[in-house]
Amino acid sequence: MMPGLIRGVARTAVIAGTATAVSNRVARRQAGRWAAQEQQAYAQQPGAEAGAVPPEGDMSRKIDQLRELGELKAQGVLTEEEFQSQKARILRS
Repeated sequence: MMPGLIRGVARTAVIAGTATAVSNRVARRQAGRWAAQEQQAYAQQPGAEAGAVPPEGDMSRKIDQLRELGELKAQGVLTEEEFQSQKARILRS
C-alpha cells in the first residue's frame, strides 16, 4: 500500500470509531431520559403506590435480586430466616 492510502484508511477508521462512540453516548443519554420520563409518569398515575403493577424494568430487577438471594441461601451464606426476611423486603419494595 502507498503511505497516502494507509493514512486515508487510518483517518477513516478514526472518524468511524469516533462517530460510533458519540452515537452510543447519545443513545445511552436518551435512553436514560426516556426511563426517567416513564418512571415519573408511572409515579403520577393514580394508585401507583397502592399495589399497582410495577413497570417491567422494576420487575426484572426484583427477579434478579431474588435469584441472587436464592443463590446465597443455596451456598449457605444466608440462613432460612435471613432469606425469608430479605425476600419479603424485596417483594415489598
